[in-house]
Amino acid sequence: MRKWNFCAGPAAISEDVLQEVKSELLEFNNSGASIMEISHRSEVYSSVAREAK
Repeated sequence: MRKWNFCAGPAAISEDVLQEVKSELLEFNNSGASIMEISHRSEVYSSVAREAK
């Protein structure tokens, strides 16, 4: 059973979202790198930022 966090801020993330993050953690969008390793100045990151808006 998953635990729920009722503190301030994001509390529970759906399992679908967690599975997507898990699958893209090592290589994001066929970029050859994790989203955590991609430069914030790259087009790959810029497209993520645009989509998030």
